[in-house]
Amino acid sequence: MINKLRNQINEYFVGKADVVDNVLICLLSGGHVLLEDVPGVGKTTLARVLAESIGSDFGRIQFTPDTLPGDVTGMSVYNMKTGDFEYREGAVMHNFLLADEINRTSPKTQSSLLEAMAEGQVTVDGKEYQLPDPFMVIATQNPVEFLGTYPLPEAQLDRFMMRLSIGYPEKESEILLTRNSLENKSLPSGSAVCTAEDIINMKKEAESVHITDKLLEYIQEISMLTRKEDSFLTGVSPRATIFLSKASRAAAYLAGRDFVKPDDVKAVCVNTFHHRLALTSQARIKNESVDSLLKGLILKARIPLE
Repeated sequence: MINKLRNQINEYFVGKADVVDNVLICLLSGGHVLLEDVPGVGKTTLARVLAESIGSDFGRIQFTPDTLPGDVTGMSVYNMKTGDFEYREGAVMHNFLLADEINRTSPKTQSSLLEAMAEGQVTVDGKEYQLPDPFMVIATQNPVEFLGTYPLPEAQLDRFMMRLSIGYPEKESEILLTRNSLENKSLPSGSAVCTAEDIINMKKEAESVHITDKLLEYIQEISMLTRKEDSFLTGVSPRATIFLSKASRAAAYLAGRDFVKPDDVKAVCVNTFHHRLALTSQARIKNESVDSLLKGLILKARIPLE
């Protein structure tokens, strides 16, 4: 079933199989994704095709400077007929939420997603409302344009399991994309290959993938090395260590195994850690990059022999 889902998404989101796999890893491990790339590379298409292939609710909110927290979480509205306040659902009440251009809204509105992403619920006027299961936020932002934007704070970035960059397609893929667009080829309605219940079951199966204590020590050592690296302002948080463990299990599940290997950890480590790390001013002067430093730390960590 997971292969059917992967193949259908790749059919309509052409040429980026690695991005699709990483999004599915986040989905199966209960994480959220930040897509950071230039406009027009298919960020919205990926989110919509994923939701339609699963046959789940899809919601989209276009963030602007005047977007309010209530637009995201919902709000209480007074009903004059009954004399009571009634809860009106916000954009989060969907299985998949596309938070488009999340860095264009104010920090107050950005923070309204924190509870939803961490706890799967929202609190409005002191009352808690559970979000549908599965629930996944796919946020986008343009890393090039900074006019009228509000950079995401560290607390918000830390809630995302991965930050992914789609990049420009290869020549053949771009030609195929253009041909599909000219022929109005899109995912037909009712063509879901699985249901939300199937995703819940697959998440449970991914949670049962075995990861040894030695591998957990390996993951923790990589985290510790980021905290000791002088080129980083701060190292990754314990939440990042937990996310890397969960992503490694999902990567093993996606590969058809019921146990985690060190290669699974290496495959997802950079995408899981790099948005949580910031370079010092001295490192920026030396033109160092987070990814190259992180890859060096992964090589430095001791791989368990078992």
